[in-house]
Amino acid sequence: MDKVIEIDGREVKFRATARTPRLYRVLIMRDLIKDMNSLSKNYRKIAEKKDNDPDALDSLSIEDLTIFENAAFVMAKHANPEMPEKTPDEWLDGFDMFSVWEILPQLLELWHMNNVQTSQPKKK
Repeated sequence: MDKVIEIDGREVKFRATARTPRLYRVLIMRDLIKDMNSLSKNYRKIAEKKDNDPDALDSLSIEDLTIFENAAFVMAKHANPEMPEKTPDEWLDGFDMFSVWEILPQLLELWHMNNVQTSQPKKK
């Protein structure tokens, strides 16, 4: 599944497929499924608080930000195989400032849409 997200005035294509966790493991050496589950859980907690506490958005941990940056890099690289070999840092250097809070929900949505179960379990 592909999604185009505007970042810093540019359209950036992201892809999430069954291959994405493997790419993440090879490039980042971590488990994408665990990382995205943790990031999603923490983001939901913060998003629920933001209406009552405008500073809640500042409470995303460094680890969560790192997961976001790494996952965005891997999904962008997966969508653009011609992208030169880069690290997440080099890829991020290609952008000026952007709001994590505008990009993160869209990236999580792409990840969750890719993981929706389409078959019905036979046992109940």
